[in-house]
Order: sequence, then C-alpha cells, then structure tokens
Amino acid sequence: LKRQIAYNTAISQEGLQGHWGAEVGKTLLSVYGDQVAVRVKAAAAAGSDVRMSGCELPVVIVSGSGNQGMTASLPVIEYARDMEASEELLLRALAVADLVTIRQKSVIGRLSAFCGAVSAGCGAAAGSAYLRGGRFDVIAHTIANTLAICSGMVCDGAKPSCAAKIATAVDAGLLGYEMYLHGGHEFVDGEGIICKGVENTIDNVGRLARQGMRRTDEEILDIMVGQ
Repeated sequence: LKRQIAYNTAISQEGLQGHWGAEVGKTLLSVYGDQVAVRVKAAAAAGSDVRMSGCELPVVIVSGSGNQGMTASLPVIEYARDMEASEELLLRALAVADLVTIRQKSVIGRLSAFCGAVSAGCGAAAGSAYLRGGRFDVIAHTIANTLAICSGMVCDGAKPSCAAKIATAVDAGLLGYEMYLHGGHEFVDGEGIICKGVENTIDNVGRLARQGMRRTDEEILDIMVGQ
C-alpha cells in the first residue's frame, strides 16, 4: 500500500506537470478549478495520461491493470491529503478501494469489453467513503449507485482516451456516494441491473460484462482491425 501511494502519486504528478496524451488531468484542473472534487478526478486521469503515452515510470497495479491501480488509489490519496488524514486511515481506505475493485473483477473475468475503470472508480468511491467515515451501509449503497450510473462503458483498448473514461468513472463514484450521503438517495432492486444486496448487484454486473458483452468484444475488435 505504501508503494502504491509513492509510485502512483509520482506518475500522477508527472501527468499534471508535463505534456502527456490528451492532458485530461490538466484540463480538468484548468477548466473546473482546484477543488478537491476536481483534484481527485484529475489525479487519476493524469496518471493515465502518462501511462497510456508510454512513460516508463512504475505503477502499482490492481486486478492486473495499471489504469485500475491508479484509478482505485489516487482519488483516495488526494482526499486523504485534503483531510490531513492519518497514515493508518489512508492505508485502511486504500485497502477498501483495492479490494472492492478486485471483488468486481473476480466475477468479470480476465478479458471483457467492460471498461475496468468502472470497477476501479467504484472502488475509489468506496475507499473515499471509508476515509470520510462511511462503513458497510454507506459503502454498499455507494457501490450500487455507481454501478447503476456507468456500467455500460466499453473497453476498446489501452490508449489516451482511457484517462477521460477514468475521470468519468471516478465522477460517477463520487456522485453515487454523495447521493446516498445527502438524503439516502439510492437506486433500488428492480431498477435495471440493480438487485437487492450489493453482492447480488456486483454479480449482475459481472454477468453483464462476462456473458452479455462477449459479442460486443468481438465487434470492437472487428472495428479496430477494419473489418
């Protein structure tokens, strides 16, 4: 976890200071300002800006993916700095973020047309909720809300646009958290893929990604090779 903080923070800073990819992280800050809700998205996006453009700085991955490793961790790290949280609280929140991301990936499978940034953005939101005092009930509803918002995002390869997808997934996660925090608003059983019980919702999304998007994956590959 400490290596995850050090490595992923370093590559994110490179993205915010240098000129990499589509500069999604830098664009977020320049357009929307230096608020923590913007910085958490920009931090994750900036890391992807750099990594997807060929920088050799190391990254601590999650679920086999550097982008997922940065997406799950950097928003939590940025929130912790803003809050001046203790190291122990940050490490616990990072563990939550990583494990929630891995739990989702475990039912999606090794390869899918389902964008892994969705799982990691959801994990980041769960870790951020823990960091800010939320426990099982808050985190469970944050996960369900997030998955209801952006589970349809597709993966069409590793490239600069991944940074924008990461920013979108983190934003969806934060919205899912804030919805429940302010008034207990939630998407409920029977609304689309949402099912009673957070584990059941995660399993539904895994089924969607693993089985439902199998043909989508083939179609994306055909498009990419010009068929």
